[in-house]
Parts: sequence; structure tokens; C-alpha cells
Amino acid sequence: MLQPLRAACCIFCMWGREREANSMYKRLLPRDHTNIVDVEDNSALVQNDQDPDAANPSWRLSFPHVLVATISSFLFGYHLGVVNEPLEIISLDLGFNGNTLAEGLVVSTCLGGALIGSLFSGWIADGVGRRRAFQLCALPMVIGASISATTTTLAGMLFGRFLVGMGMGVGPPVASLYVTEVSPPFVRGTYGSFIQIATCLGLMGALFIGIPVREIAGWWRICFWVSALPAGLLALAMGCCAESPHWLYKQGRSVEAEIEFQKLLGGAHVKLAMQELSKLDRGDDTDSVKLSELFFGRHGRVVFIGSTLFALQQLSGINAVFYFSSTVFKSAGVPSDQANVFVGIANLSGSIAAMVLMDKLGRKVLLLWSFFGMAVSMGFQVAGASSYMSGSVALYLSVGGMLIFISSLSINRDHEPTA
Repeated sequence: MLQPLRAACCIFCMWGREREANSMYKRLLPRDHTNIVDVEDNSALVQNDQDPDAANPSWRLSFPHVLVATISSFLFGYHLGVVNEPLEIISLDLGFNGNTLAEGLVVSTCLGGALIGSLFSGWIADGVGRRRAFQLCALPMVIGASISATTTTLAGMLFGRFLVGMGMGVGPPVASLYVTEVSPPFVRGTYGSFIQIATCLGLMGALFIGIPVREIAGWWRICFWVSALPAGLLALAMGCCAESPHWLYKQGRSVEAEIEFQKLLGGAHVKLAMQELSKLDRGDDTDSVKLSELFFGRHGRVVFIGSTLFALQQLSGINAVFYFSSTVFKSAGVPSDQANVFVGIANLSGSIAAMVLMDKLGRKVLLLWSFFGMAVSMGFQVAGASSYMSGSVALYLSVGGMLIFISSLSINRDHEPTA
């Protein structure tokens, strides 16, 4: 949900930190490009009667580190949906039932905190390292969730949500950077998709855990307490994970970078990985980006297209679906617990489809089909709202259209071109 914030932060960081922006651009190579390199390398090995797999480091070495990093994305998705089902009960318990402004603030305050956190995520990651950045983002999530779980006032709930949002703003951007820097090139795109999958799983977890909220008094407090567990796990597990070799090399700690590469890639691949880092570092000294170039120069078209896609995605109304789907389905006569399960499944299925099809079809084709599916789903919902449709037909068109909309949007979410 923070795509517009990420886009704004990228523009700001490219202006203020020119060299780092260029190195980031080179490290975040499109998955299609890395696959081309792998194919070329493998073909050369086949000609020499060698095993193609021998050219690639084992993905198993870096997988645990990537898995820990995606906990931050899981928490991001969880806190997006944690107030979906319990919002009405929370408003009754805290005394603001019927106050739509207060309900909206409970939902959106975390995004205000995320704005603050995302603005500083780059400086935090570069200043203290990727591992410490993860641990710092987990701290406000634990404290904020605890405050929200124990509060008896609206002000306490808003303060807790704001703290959680600050962690949400720091975690996912650092996760994207960390996963790219610790992953072998041949699985970098797949590992990058894990971030979105983790977000979907977090959202599904929040929707599932909120189901008993109407039957068990005070269950909404448990929903917040539960989120403190993965946040604490993230902080502890990151202490055992490898630091980014890219960050260590930038700090002049080449020996430590080699040690971390050995953990992530294996000893046979350390020398080549260090050579690549050296090339990237030399390239940073030759390139620079000015702020004006982001709007009027060589990067203007890319910035315009990327920003427009982000804006159109958010203006589609997906935030309202994730935050208020329980209320919407309830007004349509559909049990909210069942509807939320289908929302989570639709969201996850679209993300998995994107992960599988990205390399086969390309990002542009996925975007076109995604927006086409969203347009068709809106047509279904308009037809369902028509007075010419009977009650049952209108219900199926409305609910089915919303689920198709969610699935279609999840195909392009976080897969927009970033070149």
C-alpha cells in the first residue's frame, strides 16, 4: 500500500544521494536480464561438457536469510488487515461507535507513520546496516502493537497504530534492498517475489485471526498481541543473519564482506562476487543523476510512467477493499468471515500467478492483462449495481467482481517497471 510513498522516496533519494542511487540501479537488475546472463553462462559450460548447475551457488545458503527478511513484509500485510474485521468491535469498546472520522483515523494513522518511516528508511539502512535497520523497524512494531492491545482510549489506539506504521515504513523497503543484495542472481527475481507473497500471507493471517472477534469478548486485543510475536522474532533472528556484503564493502570492510559472501554463496563464489562489487563501486564514481533529469532529462519518461502506474493503482480503490471489506460484504448480505477468506485467497493467488508468469510473459504483458482484468471486474460491479439485475444475480456480480478485481490488481502490485 505504500507504493506512492516509495515512489516519492526514490525521487528524493536519487537527488540527495546520487552515487548510491546509481549503485542501487545497477544492483536491482531486472530479472529478465539476470536470466539472460545465466543462460549465456550455462550454454558456455555445456559446450565444455560441464555441469550447468556448477556455475550457480546453492540457493539453500541464502534462503534462510531471505526468509527472515520477509517477516517484515508479513508484518506489513498483517497490520494492513488487522483492523478490518474487528473495527466495529473496537469502536464499541473504545467509545467511538458511529464516528466515521475516528474509524478512518484508526485505519489510516498507521499509513501516516509509514510515511515518516519510509522517508528515513534509506538513511537508516545505509547508516547502521541492513540487519540493524530490520531490528529498528521491529521495535516500534512491538511497542505499537502492545499499546494498541492494552489501550482503553481512542488516543492510545491512534498512537499505537502510528508507531506500528513507522516500522511498516522502514521494513519493506529495507527488505527489498536486502533480498536483492544477499540473493544469487539466478534466483533474485524469485526471492524478490517472496516479499509480495509474504505481504499477502500477512493480510490473510490478519483476516483469519479476526474471524472470532464477534464471538469472543476482547478478541481484538489478541489480534494486536499476536503481531508482536513475528516482530520480536524478526529482531532476534536478524542477529543470526548475514549482513549485506554490499553495505560492508561500501563501509570499507572488505574482509567482512568476503566472510558474508561465503555464508551466502559458498567459498567457491566469493572471489567472483567481490570482483562484481569492485566493478559496481568503480561505476559509481563515473555516473551521477541531477534532480532535473528525473523530470526533464533521460530519466523523465521512466519516472513519469512509474509514478503514473503507482497513482492509478492506488486510485483504483484497493485500500478501501482491504480496510473495509468486512463492512462492504456485510452490507451486501454476505457473511464477512467467509468473504474475508475469499479476499485473502484472491490476493494470494494473483501474487503467485505473477511470480510464475513474470519471466514467461514479461512485466508489460502482466500489467496490461492486470489492468484489463480490473476493468472487466468493475464492469461486473456496475452491472450488479444496476436496477435491472435481480437480487441473487446482483450479489454474485458484485462479490465476484470484487474478487476478480483483487486478484487482477495483485498481479501487478509491486511488479511495476523500476528501471
